[in-house]
Amino acid sequence: MKLDARLRNGMTHAIDDAKAAEEAGFDGAWSTENQHDPFLPLALAAEHTERLDLGPSVAIAFARTPMTVAVQANDLHRFSGGRMHLGLGSQIRPHITKRFSMEWSKPADRMREFVQALHAIWNTWNEGTPLKFDGDFYTHTLMIPAFTPPPNPHGPPKVVLAAVGPMMTEVCGEVADGIQAHPFTTERYLREVTLPRLEAGRAIAGKTMEGFDVGMSVFVAMNDEEIAGVRKQISFYGSTPAYRPVLDLHGWGELQTEWNAMSKQGSWDAMAQMVPDEVFDAMAVVGTPKEIATELHRRYDGLVGRMRFNVPGDTPSPSRFAELVDAMRA
Repeated sequence: MKLDARLRNGMTHAIDDAKAAEEAGFDGAWSTENQHDPFLPLALAAEHTERLDLGPSVAIAFARTPMTVAVQANDLHRFSGGRMHLGLGSQIRPHITKRFSMEWSKPADRMREFVQALHAIWNTWNEGTPLKFDGDFYTHTLMIPAFTPPPNPHGPPKVVLAAVGPMMTEVCGEVADGIQAHPFTTERYLREVTLPRLEAGRAIAGKTMEGFDVGMSVFVAMNDEEIAGVRKQISFYGSTPAYRPVLDLHGWGELQTEWNAMSKQGSWDAMAQMVPDEVFDAMAVVGTPKEIATELHRRYDGLVGRMRFNVPGDTPSPSRFAELVDAMRA
């Protein structure tokens, strides 16, 4: 199992965090798009590391166009020596329409086409084929020599999609090279929903799961403050209708209705107090590094190929998890 670190937000800590991740024995490092651009820190991380896989987890696809993303990912893939993994996610309708002022419709279909457009663009640059992509959501038919990058010696970067719902998960299996499963999930949901839908998507594309990266961001907590942070994050995610299928599978769906109503009132602290122990225990792992490592292996060995430790709140330096990395390796 490969272990991935999370870079702190923005560019300030990108170099230190990337170096710390490599020194601690992580296999990859990922940036986040919330308060800062997710691509800029990766350039710094690439310059100051040698072996880490690097990528955004995740960049918001529908806030951009396939062409703008293709350019950024291609540049970073070249600059990093072929270590770029392009993590993309859809976000939800209010953020796309009200925060980014972009169009929203049929997110699973739109994401499929977004990734297909990326590959059409990269194929034009690397293979010299004419750019003729004419879809329902995106059209790319113009590429003149002045704007055509030279072929990338490392080929196109891997595309990794964030997915929770069955439809997006199937699209992920169909057109992507990997999935970044949401931290708001459980081992049961992974086994009964995520993996079967990935396999269905791979079958549509005439492919197997061989070589497909199954990644997961898992809530972990090693002290009381981190436990409180995880509870708050679980209730925050649980208030979102798009994540309700995870709760429904376990018979916890009514929690989403309650949390959603409370979120509209700004009752964030009260929501965190409502997280039942059984929900918390299904989504998070608590204990010493050795205890956490043992439980993570028990739950996810054979299911997950990449794992990132998720501690909500202010992101710590990757060195915070050095002992946990050692325990996972042991």
